[in-house]
Amino acid sequence: MELVVARIGRAHGIKGEVTVEVRTDEPELRLSPGAVLRTDPASVGPLTIETGRVHSGRLMLRFAGVKDRTAAEGLRNTLLIADVDPTELPEEEDEYYDHQLMDLDVVLEDGTEIGRITEISHLPSQDLFIVERPDGSEVMIPFVEEIVAEIDLEGQRCVITPPPGLIDDGAEIASARDAEAADAAEAATSAEAGKSGDDA
Repeated sequence: MELVVARIGRAHGIKGEVTVEVRTDEPELRLSPGAVLRTDPASVGPLTIETGRVHSGRLMLRFAGVKDRTAAEGLRNTLLIADVDPTELPEEEDEYYDHQLMDLDVVLEDGTEIGRITEISHLPSQDLFIVERPDGSEVMIPFVEEIVAEIDLEGQRCVITPPPGLIDDGAEIASARDAEAADAAEAATSAEAGKSGDDA
């Protein structure tokens, strides 16, 4: 099974090093020195990782044969692809590979449909589910215990308990309340202005 494990970013320094946007929960396994990765576009690969290090919270990689900044810049936006056994599971309980979570239906505890996981973003602070709503819009759900109540792989669903305002319905309600309050304030101001005009 092929999985995208990273996207190459900008060149760093003059010796062929690049920043990468990690798209795997196990960069130490998938993006370690010696790993050979296929690429998209295929014409620039396969690439063999020569060295890796973390700098200012970002993973930096150097590939065999990429010796200068110009060559490194030529790899920008290339996707790195690893072969993963689809039956392989993470070592830790309550951990999941991205391919297990993709396309899960996201629902509230009462069964209300929120959408479908279409992407997982791995940020330094936390992972985010990018969820496509039925209307085509997207919402970001932090993959944290306080919000993600259950991952049911057999049932192909993710149950969430979002705080107020996380799902845009709440934001719309708040906006509507604000609009009503603004209308009421405007009406009161108009009435006050009319009263002043009558007094004059």
